[in-house]
Amino acid sequence: MTDASAVADAPHCTAEGKLCMPEDARKRARRRLSIARGHLDSIVRMLDDPDVYCVDVLRQIKAVQGALSGAGDVVLRGHLEAHVATSAGRGDSVEMVEEVMEALRYR
Repeated sequence: MTDASAVADAPHCTAEGKLCMPEDARKRARRRLSIARGHLDSIVRMLDDPDVYCVDVLRQIKAVQGALSGAGDVVLRGHLEAHVATSAGRGDSVEMVEEVMEALRYR
């Protein structure tokens, strides 16, 4: 970041001038992750049952994957809207693009 005062005045920043996740995105991602946790707990319980049907387990696994993907989408959108779209004003657009590209390598 080139100008610490501009960063400190930007939305979603800490007192130290670091960018942080927008509150709405945090809440929505947390909700989706809580859903994923519930599905995952359900899968673990299902596997304790010797009569569990494989396809039922697969459905729950897909539900966890969907919830995790949805949480990732929420976090990505929040970052793009709050930080990447405003990066030119802060002078850190190259860094923001590199950061997003690196993060997307793991998706």
